[in-house]
Amino acid sequence: MAGILAPRRWTPAEIVELAVAHDLAELEVEAGGMRVRVVRRHAEAAARPSAVAAPTALAQPSPAVAAEAAAGTITIEAPMVGTFYRSPSPEAPPFVSEGDTIKEGQTLCVIEAMKLMNEIDAKLGGRIVKVLVDNAQPVQFGQPLFLLEPLK
Repeated sequence: MAGILAPRRWTPAEIVELAVAHDLAELEVEAGGMRVRVVRRHAEAAARPSAVAAPTALAQPSPAVAAEAAAGTITIEAPMVGTFYRSPSPEAPPFVSEGDTIKEGQTLCVIEAMKLMNEIDAKLGGRIVKVLVDNAQPVQFGQPLFLLEPLK
């Protein structure tokens, strides 16, 4: 697969358009800690049965997470691929713990992506019901990180 140096950010829709315009079977773009992969099926390939299993989503919440989320909580998801850290340094206390009340804009964790530490902030206030990821574990885009009970 040939690489393209792109000095600007591409939207996922533009990446799909690029793959279609150049009749590419596969195109993968990784930048800023995010990765987008487009795989196109041509009409002939789609008509043939495949011996390969269909791909599954990487970050699907477990049934337990889905059940808790349905009980009036909001799932806070990873906005990028990287390594999840609960605190700013190994000796520091975690940014948040289960049961903590948080405010909008408060830092919840850090995700390290491509040697950059990205603080992940709360989009709304509430109470942390559950921390779903262990410290220093890899996370995928869209993977649930926290369950939050919003302030009423």
